Amino acid sequence: MTTVNVGASERSLKQKVEQALGVVAEDAKLSKSYMTVAFIALLIGGFLGLFQGLERAGLIQLPSWFTYYQVLTAHGILLVLVLTAFFTIGYFYAGLSQVLGGILPHVRRMAWIGFWLKIVGFVCAVIPIIMNDATVMFTFYPPMAASPLFYIGLALIVIGVWMCAFGAFINVATWRKQNPGKQIPIFAFFATGVFVLLFFGSIGVTIEVIMLIFWSAGILETINVMVSRTLFWSFGHTLVNIWYLTAVSAWYTIVPKIIGGRRFSDTLTRVVVILLVITNIPGGFHHQIVDPGMGEALKYMHVFMSLAIGFPSLMTAYAMFSVFERTGRLKGGKGLLGWFKKLPWGDVRFLAPFIAMAAFAPAGAGGIAQTTNQLNQVVHNTLWVVGHFHLTVGTSVVLTFFGISYWLIPHISKRVLTPQMNRIGIIQTIIWTVGMLFMSGAMHYVGLLGSPRRTSYTTYGDHAVALGWDPYMILLAIGGTLLIVGVIIQVYAVFNMMFFAPKGKTEFPIAETEEEPQGKKPALWADRWGLWIVLMLLVVSMGYVIPLVDMIVNAPPGSPPIRTW
Repeated sequence: MTTVNVGASERSLKQKVEQALGVVAEDAKLSKSYMTVAFIALLIGGFLGLFQGLERAGLIQLPSWFTYYQVLTAHGILLVLVLTAFFTIGYFYAGLSQVLGGILPHVRRMAWIGFWLKIVGFVCAVIPIIMNDATVMFTFYPPMAASPLFYIGLALIVIGVWMCAFGAFINVATWRKQNPGKQIPIFAFFATGVFVLLFFGSIGVTIEVIMLIFWSAGILETINVMVSRTLFWSFGHTLVNIWYLTAVSAWYTIVPKIIGGRRFSDTLTRVVVILLVITNIPGGFHHQIVDPGMGEALKYMHVFMSLAIGFPSLMTAYAMFSVFERTGRLKGGKGLLGWFKKLPWGDVRFLAPFIAMAAFAPAGAGGIAQTTNQLNQVVHNTLWVVGHFHLTVGTSVVLTFFGISYWLIPHISKRVLTPQMNRIGIIQTIIWTVGMLFMSGAMHYVGLLGSPRRTSYTTYGDHAVALGWDPYMILLAIGGTLLIVGVIIQVYAVFNMMFFAPKGKTEFPIAETEEEPQGKKPALWADRWGLWIVLMLLVVSMGYVIPLVDMIVNAPPGSPPIRTW
């Protein structure tokens, strides 16, 4: 017993020393592993995206053994699921280690189990894609049926994410027990919100995937297509906003520190997180706004729920630009816009997330258009939607992730960001921004001209309208080419900072809050996550219980598995 206590004491002392130096080695190894997979997925998925863009523009013809639709499916799985999930978990676990005094040993084991579950799940999903047995695209809508192995892989990925989510909950709950009367650190508060959404938002799609496993294996003869699509979008809609909330966590807590300022009101920040968690999951029906079988009243309710997310977004815009202006003026900025010049435009850690924030303005406006019935009728099944998606995720989210990598990778690798690597980051950010302007802009415009999404290159028998799309497709291909250059530079930068940059200490830059009035008590009510989860579930029930019961009780004829390729 004495030996065990001495060993535990030594480990505790070692962890305290490592924490004082800025990073716990075992936690850093975990985050580095997650980041490594994330950026390998970015590299492979980026090349697949380039092949897509070149074929869509009619510049190349993909081989019969790896078709456009296989590439489309793999591109979506790699970037939408693997890149984002691995980056988000690696980022938040690094932050939880920083603000909570290290990751608990059993929580770290849970995160490693989750890591390998996701890796195995990814392999299971990719094998049938390569074999052309799962060419169902990212949304995998039935009645198109993939190999059961594909759905088993997706289920394993979700279970792996759940392991990491519950690990984070355990770590935060343990910290609260050890620190009664204290507020959850703001970064841990963001992490809790993201993992709450990851767990509850993925319950619906997990139920769908389990049904699809039995259906594709022939155990279930038919499946309810309406229920399946609805369960998918209860997750798909939430997933986009999980990425958004991850980016917002860096905007609120990291960027102010990078620019030498303080973060906005702590209470407002927590309210934004709470609102995004409560209002996020409902709203998925706006992705099904053209689907038959659902009444107008139901669709209007989901439109309202979708638009509700705009309120915390507007609060974020006000808070961030308030921080920028105040910091710029403290640095000597004069006049109406003099503060703008004082921001550190030569620092990639600021430039990348700033462009991401700026891009979210038109991206958010595009999202509002898609929630409106009349406007959605115009753009729903066109490349406009793909352009919107690349503006929100490919710019607002991914550029924020890139900006994070320039301090997070050196932090967990015990290295430093050199001026040379910072310049490379600036060049990469500019290339990415220009590439996305070309590609996303062309997609938006040609979508308004009627060019459909989810289709390979065709002129529809040299129809005049289809031929009119060709110049915009060339712009799309140019943008895609610039983006793959940006991908290569970014991946090079990440692995250079991970393994070859000079040794040194890089802080995890969490900003202090603005000075609060004397005597003001911390908003401990905001930490009542049990209450916010109950409210979230009530709102989810309003949006989904009645329509799902109706779809099941008054079910249309089910569909057997269909292979369309």
